[in-house]
Amino acid sequence: MIEWFAWLQLAVAVLGGALCVGLGLAGRKPTDLTMGATALVEVLLLAQLVVAVVAPLTGNTASGSLLEFYVYLISAILLPLAAGLWALIERSRWSTVILGVACLSVAVMLYRMLQIWTVQSA
Repeated sequence: MIEWFAWLQLAVAVLGGALCVGLGLAGRKPTDLTMGATALVEVLLLAQLVVAVVAPLTGNTASGSLLEFYVYLISAILLPLAAGLWALIERSRWSTVILGVACLSVAVMLYRMLQIWTVQSA
């Protein structure tokens, strides 16, 4: 895991989540903006998956449990997909809120993944 990339992902997930929750609570249905923010979070998670596979080969190994890290990562990858599918099926203001909650949940999971990768004792 590359630390600066993880912090970038965290910032994007928080901003996207706040945007979606705010727009959802204001009564807006899912739009290209909210779906795009969630899609950006998803693309960055897929890039993180590639980084997590390549990083140990270059000497950047996790200090914590790799199993726990990958469970978090795969779960985080599935969240925006499920929320996006929900938003496409049920186009209501609450779908927009769900997109935001998914992005904010991903942010929490990213922070935990960063902790597992960098500060856990082996």
